[in-house]
Amino acid sequence: MLISFLLIYFHEGSTDFQIFYEAVFSYELEIVLWICLFFSLAVKIPLFPVHIWLPEAHVEAPTIGSVILAGVLLKMGSYGMLRFLIPTFYFSTYFFAPLIFILSFLSIYYISLITFSQIDLKKLIAYSSVSHMGFVTVSLFTYNIQGIEGSLFLMLSHGIVSSLLFFLIGMLYDRYKTRILFFYSSLNSFMPIFCFSFFIATLANVGFPGTSSFIGEFLIMLSFFNFNKVAFVFNSLSFFVTAVYGFWLYNRISFGSVLLEYRFSDLTKREFFIIFPFLFLIFFFGIFPNICLNLFELQLYNYIILTIK
Repeated sequence: MLISFLLIYFHEGSTDFQIFYEAVFSYELEIVLWICLFFSLAVKIPLFPVHIWLPEAHVEAPTIGSVILAGVLLKMGSYGMLRFLIPTFYFSTYFFAPLIFILSFLSIYYISLITFSQIDLKKLIAYSSVSHMGFVTVSLFTYNIQGIEGSLFLMLSHGIVSSLLFFLIGMLYDRYKTRILFFYSSLNSFMPIFCFSFFIATLANVGFPGTSSFIGEFLIMLSFFNFNKVAFVFNSLSFFVTAVYGFWLYNRISFGSVLLEYRFSDLTKREFFIIFPFLFLIFFFGIFPNICLNLFELQLYNYIILTIK
């Protein structure tokens, strides 16, 4: 990314946004700038095959670090693509669109399959985040309003849902000092409020109607239906895979025979007041999505005008 910004500075004599948007680059320089920017932003999202750092970072990070990383920092990569790549390097973006779709669908399907083999709860949620960010990336390059709106809304929803999941897993770790999946079973018997909160977060994570993720995923599906029918089929099947590992995880830790020798109390008042805003926002944005969509549309019209210019 630094190399690309230096090349822009040497070419234009400035890194001002307005000059950058109006700059005209040669074919070769535009290709080089696009590749440098895309792969640096792909690491930040992250996309396959530069995604390995994220699960390891989540495992080593404290709970609040994972919440900030999943809720805010991962969105910087997709924001950079929306801010730099699409409005400026439109020729290269169209030229490399097949590569973007391949990497994004690999992020969705391959990472979803990897998620099934995880035994660390934090790694499982982290790989789920990589898979969802694949949806965000691929919808940005469908060249229609629904795709960009769906990507923005799914970024917002993922920030809420993924942060809630990491916080809930952190609560379990604080009590039992382990994140290994096989040590958890039948939590519903003595932690019902926790299991109910985890169930709501799981529903939102798989895009259940009435939750915030459903709005973003529905708009993404609509954009693919208008863009390419084959991509629409691939995208539809991926939601089924997400639902399978999401409900499998919830069923594995909430039901079954009792394995835990020590049983800790359910959510404290402090923990409940922390997770309640997350639960409220999941349903609020799922039932009243126009509050955000109207704002997105206003900004997107300005964005399209800028891109045409």
